[in-house]
Amino acid sequence: MKENDLLISHRDGVYSVKVTGRANFEYAVPLRELAKTLSEFKCFRIDLGECVAMDSTFMGVLSMIGLKARRCNAQVELLNAGDTLKKLLRDLGVNKLFRFTTGSDPDAPQWNPATAGKADLLTTAETVTEAHQTLVEADSSNAEKFNQVIEFAKQDVERLKKEDNL
Repeated sequence: MKENDLLISHRDGVYSVKVTGRANFEYAVPLRELAKTLSEFKCFRIDLGECVAMDSTFMGVLSMIGLKARRCNAQVELLNAGDTLKKLLRDLGVNKLFRFTTGSDPDAPQWNPATAGKADLLTTAETVTEAHQTLVEADSSNAEKFNQVIEFAKQDVERLKKEDNL
């Protein structure tokens, strides 16, 4: 991920994110960190106009934001998502968490690069685990697809925690 591949802006309860390139687990880490801080917000907009692909970890973190939005009666808008991206979300049954729109972000955000730096292995493993658990929470039919991923990621988390304590 290059510095400007994930841009984030926040103003008056409205979060805006711009994604460029392939949204993968690297993109998911700073977005998950942001999602963990969210409690009340009005809207979360993610511009996917320049996003060419998403992996399941990234889609899980998007779903995490979508589920948080439901709990605080907010909206998650996916701007300019192409047909391929929409299909990926639909195939996981999480498209219902989002409102799909086109055009530019009406709040004209002041972009800031997501500055997570290179995530450590433990944070990455925790992100992969939580993202895939969220996909299962959002649509139980994802359990069959991701149970093995979740189990391997949990094992990685445990192994890395033990290594940290040595």
